[in-house]
Amino acid sequence: MENQSQNSGRRLREQSASPSSRRSLKRKLEEEYGEDRVSVGGEDRASVGGESPAASQQDLIRDIKAQVEILDAVFSASEQDRASAKHAIHVLSELAKNAVSCGMVIEMSGDYIYVPLIVIINSTKFALAQDMVNLIVDCEAVPVLVKHLQAPPPLGRDGEGGLSSYEHEVEKGSAFTLGLLAIKVNSSNCMVLSLHPEHQQLIVDAGALPHLVDLLKRHNDGPNSRVVSGVIRRAADAITNLAHENSSIKIRVRIEGGIPPLVEMLEFSDSKVQRAAAGALRTLAFKNDENKNQIVECNALPTLILMLRSEDTAIHYEAVGVIGNLVHSSPNIKKEVLVAGALQPVIGLLRSCCSESQREAALLLGQFAATDSDCKVHIVQRGAVPPLIEMLQSPDAQLREMSAFALGRLAQDPHNQAGIAHSGGIMPLLKLLESKNGSLQHNAAFALYGLADNEDNVADLIRVGGVQKLQDGEFIVQPTRDCVAKTLKRLEEKIHGRVLSHLTYLMRAGERNVQKRVALALAHLCSSDDQRTIFIDNNGLALLLELLESTNSKHQRDSSMALCRLANKANSLSPVDAAPPSPIPQVYLGEQYVNNPTLSDVTFLVEGRRFYAHRICLLASSDAFRAMFDGGYRERDAKDIEIPNIRWDVFELMMRYIYTGSVDVNLEIAQELLRAADQYLLEGLKRLCEYAIAQDISVENVSIMFELSDAFNALSLRHACILYILDNYDKLSVMPWYVLAADPSYSARDEKLLCESDDQT
Repeated sequence: MENQSQNSGRRLREQSASPSSRRSLKRKLEEEYGEDRVSVGGEDRASVGGESPAASQQDLIRDIKAQVEILDAVFSASEQDRASAKHAIHVLSELAKNAVSCGMVIEMSGDYIYVPLIVIINSTKFALAQDMVNLIVDCEAVPVLVKHLQAPPPLGRDGEGGLSSYEHEVEKGSAFTLGLLAIKVNSSNCMVLSLHPEHQQLIVDAGALPHLVDLLKRHNDGPNSRVVSGVIRRAADAITNLAHENSSIKIRVRIEGGIPPLVEMLEFSDSKVQRAAAGALRTLAFKNDENKNQIVECNALPTLILMLRSEDTAIHYEAVGVIGNLVHSSPNIKKEVLVAGALQPVIGLLRSCCSESQREAALLLGQFAATDSDCKVHIVQRGAVPPLIEMLQSPDAQLREMSAFALGRLAQDPHNQAGIAHSGGIMPLLKLLESKNGSLQHNAAFALYGLADNEDNVADLIRVGGVQKLQDGEFIVQPTRDCVAKTLKRLEEKIHGRVLSHLTYLMRAGERNVQKRVALALAHLCSSDDQRTIFIDNNGLALLLELLESTNSKHQRDSSMALCRLANKANSLSPVDAAPPSPIPQVYLGEQYVNNPTLSDVTFLVEGRRFYAHRICLLASSDAFRAMFDGGYRERDAKDIEIPNIRWDVFELMMRYIYTGSVDVNLEIAQELLRAADQYLLEGLKRLCEYAIAQDISVENVSIMFELSDAFNALSLRHACILYILDNYDKLSVMPWYVLAADPSYSARDEKLLCESDDQT
């Protein structure tokens, strides 16, 4: 069970971003990228339209090639060349942003990539936008953009101008544009973006990484400079996009020395730089142990933990994401993170106004609580439970899922179970079982499994109808069904001693609804030894019958299932063994004397044929034959006794039972044999017939079988019919005869009409 929860933790760390996170980060994107928006050729390229697709594409290709040629020709430090390069890069970036504009965040495998979203005006423009990035790459823009990631050679002493007017600006634009070129629009869903592996590799192969790392190191050139902040931020963003879900590029970033400057950038005064650096570290840390270790060795943890306490939601969101990826599947780093003091600020983020930070914090707490029992207790002691329970009731499905995940881990520790339940955790967890999200269901079920281990929680679970919710739930995946079955088994094992005393008290003194819930639960969970105490001495049976008589179909169904379970527990003997013993010892003459004239002293006439019998055997078999031969009946002295109402084959089978004590009863003859056995008071034979008939009970004939049991006082058959009715309530409740019988206005006349209708059918 714990292994399933650990697998759930890994999957949660890798799941995709929620709609709410996309909305909040979209606002961040608009703020981030808005400052880079420029007009190209006197108009915003996002509004291009009106031309035919072919003409528009040719114009774009010419425009792109023109800018590429400019960039290839003006790699110098002169002010004019720098201005031309800056303008050409802006043109390319605007064209790239036409394919990815308006802002969106992508999260894949736990990494968040800040990218724009395409705005689709019509299908033609979508097709154009979809091809835009490919057009730019195909026009060989990547090599010239990579070239402009580095500063050109300085001019000589007598040269004019310098880099001061555009220092860092060209490099910033190149980094930004290369980051955009790593993004592609999903053709099957224009609102979803992903990273383009071929473009990622192309940009890296063109030599971008060393230059991007060099740009990161410019933070030492002017820590308070706006232009320096801009270029290092764009370099960090580009590294994030290039390394995302690409293990080889993550390794190359580390080899090129990119991690130390990113860690240093966490202390930058510009919050945007901090966020960009944290985003890159988050990507580099995911599923890469060497990168994780280097980030920790570079002493990133103290700064990241300080960032957790930031009032800037974007900063603490990025910080908790980095820490989450660092501790993921890395127990040693997890210990270092806890020793560094991360626990309390992470718990504090559960009350953040940023739902994404809350979600990441809950996930991280679940990871902290994976195996360390002391840590589980500390998390609860430091106040994590109330906000986690509040999150269970959030409208955000991922918040509910993460909080259930964390509570599930915490609930496996005995010290935490009562506290979670008494803080109000049971009801929202039970509610989550109704979710159509399989992961959410499983996390809630796992938490309830932990809570059920504490005796103090059993009555609370039962009192609010928890057993019925566990039994009735429609669970999506098999591990959840297994978990629920183990929870019910765990509850069953607790129904004794003080727990049982508490429940029987509730059944006597609680509110009426609580009494009924307890009676329903105990019918399924109690042992056979306690049935009389619960259902006779403490009035539990009356509560179940009251539910059975309810007009609420759900109450009727629940009561039927409970009564069926009780009856099955009580009915431990087989029908034959349950037959009352004969008042005198049985005497069996044996198979060879059946219808044998040897020593026969009485003859029966059946359908005109003689059947030879022996009085001694008949006298020992039943009270009916004793009365016939020892009483004042005319048969006492008669040599031939006529049997007018039984067929020969039925009579022969009945006599065979009298002579041998056993007989095989087939379904075709069972009902007639039952009537004969009832007529001659052969209780053992009746049980055999009842058992055979009971095997044929169905939704269509159960009412007829029940009437048959009444007609011949067949108690075992009657019990079998009742159990079948209780066990198949859902199927029977829609039958016409059941609907009428359940109607208070149903009368004998209605029954007659219904029977006549059935006969006609």
